[in-house]
Amino acid sequence: MEKFLIKGGAPLEGEVPVSGAKNSALPALAACLLTDEAVTLRRVPRVRDIRTMERLLEHIGAGVERSDNGRVTVQASVLANPEAPYDLVKTMRASSLVLGPLVARTGRARVSL
Repeated sequence: MEKFLIKGGAPLEGEVPVSGAKNSALPALAACLLTDEAVTLRRVPRVRDIRTMERLLEHIGAGVERSDNGRVTVQASVLANPEAPYDLVKTMRASSLVLGPLVARTGRARVSL
């Protein structure tokens, strides 16, 4: 078969919501550590790596608020603990993304191998 021939009486129309990509959202969440102002990200998917990153940001000292519509707000005005424990980073390779922002803000960072 080389082609599909579709006959119909009505044109297609409407909207399809598109969620964000995990591989784009993880670096964006880590970048929220670069400012002490609140940052809101939209269309953040609800997957395990995202939830792990949110818990890591909370451990570091940032406030993380997630709404049901895919919005995540990160408030990183105080970074009290620039260390990422093994329990959080063992399941997520993207945990190394927080190193640069932590060094930029606090002068040091530590992530378990």
